[in-house]
Amino acid sequence: MNLVIKRDDQLGPDALKMIDESEVEQAALYRPEHRTAFSPEQLIDGKVRFLVAYIDDQAVGCGGVAPLSGFAELKRIFVTRSARGQGIAGKIFTALEAEAKSLGFNLVRLETGTASPEAIRAYEKSGYDRIGPFGGYVENSSSVFMEKNI
Repeated sequence: MNLVIKRDDQLGPDALKMIDESEVEQAALYRPEHRTAFSPEQLIDGKVRFLVAYIDDQAVGCGGVAPLSGFAELKRIFVTRSARGQGIAGKIFTALEAEAKSLGFNLVRLETGTASPEAIRAYEKSGYDRIGPFGGYVENSSSVFMEKNI
């Protein structure tokens, strides 16, 4: 597998393709009021560093890191169904953690959902621990909050 992860424009065609695919999957799993993913415009407004993962020049995943007060938040993590099970998510996490470090952060947080057990396992495997809600998030029946010191 020839995996390359690089920064991309949130409005670039590969980034938008990954965001669109993740939206379709999220819409099938979660009610609209429980989906908190940033739109491409919100990614730009939030100064999110956005990465796209490629295998042989085909986009297979993405993710962003948002600089916040005291920590960085992972946003829009996604790996296509056809590319899952190859460790790509963990490599995206590592790349995003490096981005967070380069921005001066030692703590990374994220919100995911209970209907995404594969994602939860991938985060736990990468050293993320469950926490309570943070930032503007509130406790609800579908969210899982996690963090990792990097």
